[in-house]
Amino acid sequence: MMRFTLLHADRRTGARAGRLDTPHGSVETPAFMPVGTHGTVRALTPEEVRDAGAQIVLANTFHLMLRPGAELIGRAGGLHRFMHWHGPILTDSGGFQVFSLPRLRRVTDDGVVFRSPIEGSEIHLTPERVTRIEEVLGADIIMPLDVCLGYPADGAAAEEAHRRTVAWAQRGRAAHTHAGQSLFAIVQGGFDHRLRERAADEMAALEFPGYAVGGLSVGEPRTLTHELLQAVTARLPHDKPRYLMGVGVPPTVIEAVRRGVDMFDCVLPTRVGRNGVALTPDGRLTLRNAAHASDLAPLEDGCPCPACLGYSRAYLRHLFKAGEMLGPRLVSLHNLTFMARLVRAMRDAILEDRFDGWSGEVLARYRTAW
Repeated sequence: MMRFTLLHADRRTGARAGRLDTPHGSVETPAFMPVGTHGTVRALTPEEVRDAGAQIVLANTFHLMLRPGAELIGRAGGLHRFMHWHGPILTDSGGFQVFSLPRLRRVTDDGVVFRSPIEGSEIHLTPERVTRIEEVLGADIIMPLDVCLGYPADGAAAEEAHRRTVAWAQRGRAAHTHAGQSLFAIVQGGFDHRLRERAADEMAALEFPGYAVGGLSVGEPRTLTHELLQAVTARLPHDKPRYLMGVGVPPTVIEAVRRGVDMFDCVLPTRVGRNGVALTPDGRLTLRNAAHASDLAPLEDGCPCPACLGYSRAYLRHLFKAGEMLGPRLVSLHNLTFMARLVRAMRDAILEDRFDGWSGEVLARYRTAW
């Protein structure tokens, strides 16, 4: 089973450094999880993802259920063997994906009925079925089916989403039998402070092994994200890991660590990398801009990734302009390396009780808004 050890908390902030031990290895926190939605971090090999500094990856139950199917993955020996990733894996339930298909789905207290976006067949997902699929996939950490809302959300919808998310988490746990997996709870509650606080209190009382915070960074003002996150983490158990779902913008990750978050996932680093945008300590670097046409400097001085060690901005820009696939691969590798270095630097600052000053300096330098 998973075990979380809180090693140190920063004296001036809520930032934490810990270690997450799983059946497939340990994860030092804070940790960023690259997203391998379909069982692969797009365009990269598992070895490249590992060498970029990733300790744990995320895959999506919704997409893997649709294609190639959980039964095939189970026959292959589980997701670790199927995708050739030997470290820890977290699988999201796919609740966000289901609720992003409003014209194709119907929600009741029992679960969700929706049309497959691939071939149109009707699919009925219940908390119990999602848990069984995730058990077949065999990830180390799994998420229950939840109700995720976009911004804005009215009070009645947020109340209903919270009620169903709590009930579905309990049903998912009752159906869970895989001793080698840890099922986290997900705190929802829309964008009302009091409901978010109540949601955190009710989930904490259920004593899950870890807690995710969902339904944030979905279009709401950044200041509201920070306020709601602070309200939630202040009520979650101190000795359990905290996971902020779907967040990978560097300044937001830093602000979330300041508020006591341990884990993150997001498609952003690899998605923007495939489109010619590199993450740097100063913000976004858009390689397609003409300013880089003759720039022979690396993306980032001192970065150990293959893109920075062997290639110039001018060459990388040339690859994108020429439509060569090497460009998206190299910049994706750089962005994953950047995120791994960022969370490692945060961890060092926390352990040395200098996170407050470190984060202020880094955020002041990060000039580009997203």
